[in-house]
Amino acid sequence: MSRTIHAAGTVCWRIVGDTIMVLLVHRTKQRDVSFPKGKLDKGESMPWAAVRETLEETGLAVHLGVNLGMITYTLPGGDDKKVQYWAAQVTEAAVQTSTFKPNGEISALEWVTLGKVRGRLTYRADRELFDVFAQLAARDAIDTFSVTLLRHAKAEARSEIWPEDHLRPLSDAGEHQAETLVPMLRAFGPARIYSSSALRCLDTVAPLAEVLGKRVRVKDELSQDVWDTGDTHGLRRVIGGIVTRTRNAIVSTHRPVLPDAARELVLATGSLPGAYLSAATALPPGAFSVFHFSRKHPGAGILAVETYPLKH
Repeated sequence: MSRTIHAAGTVCWRIVGDTIMVLLVHRTKQRDVSFPKGKLDKGESMPWAAVRETLEETGLAVHLGVNLGMITYTLPGGDDKKVQYWAAQVTEAAVQTSTFKPNGEISALEWVTLGKVRGRLTYRADRELFDVFAQLAARDAIDTFSVTLLRHAKAEARSEIWPEDHLRPLSDAGEHQAETLVPMLRAFGPARIYSSSALRCLDTVAPLAEVLGKRVRVKDELSQDVWDTGDTHGLRRVIGGIVTRTRNAIVSTHRPVLPDAARELVLATGSLPGAYLSAATALPPGAFSVFHFSRKHPGAGILAVETYPLKH
């Protein structure tokens, strides 16, 4: 009986002079040329697996950029393999600190110009994946930033013990969710963390902020209390400011606020509205959606959206 094997990887790129260079890996045993990728460890998320496998295979520490899609193929033994890929920009600092040495898994790393990548790849599925990357590069949209809309983790129910809604803490299950979120959110390289002033939203991003050594920027405009008043002008200012900075950001907020936050992302970037926004904001506790935009041309609209519910 065949099974499905899940894996994740990256199309790593860097700018050398005025030229985009793409990283290819030469695998030792298979004697092929591909992109960095690997199978998920037990309980691991796709985003973190992509970052971890890239580091293990190439010695390069990266953060995930725009989602490039998934390729599926059948292995010689009959199992299906599904590999999710992201673009990942490699900084010069990462190159200088790479610990790569030829080994039993990867025999060589090769930086190749855009025009030569397709001809160097061994497999058709990789070539088709690269076509997606090349199309984004042709639009000058491969250098991206992301805004992650995060619904707070599971909180204690309102009761006589917690009569004030904004002071409700996370439940035990919610605290576990907050810890589980850390590697998933960290994979997208957040530069700033924003949160509603409600305790449950602050507690959701507290573990991530501690790991990254970043302060949480508390915004009443992201709270449900303010949203309940019908005043969304402050929400527009917050989301507009995030887009203006073009830096990776996480926004920890509430279920009712999420659709309006996504709508403000659409309005701030000239994106087209659609049913995809409903799917990206109908999130259970602890789930999040990542919206990707071109850093150079944010007004070109949303490039991709990916949604991650937590497994229970």
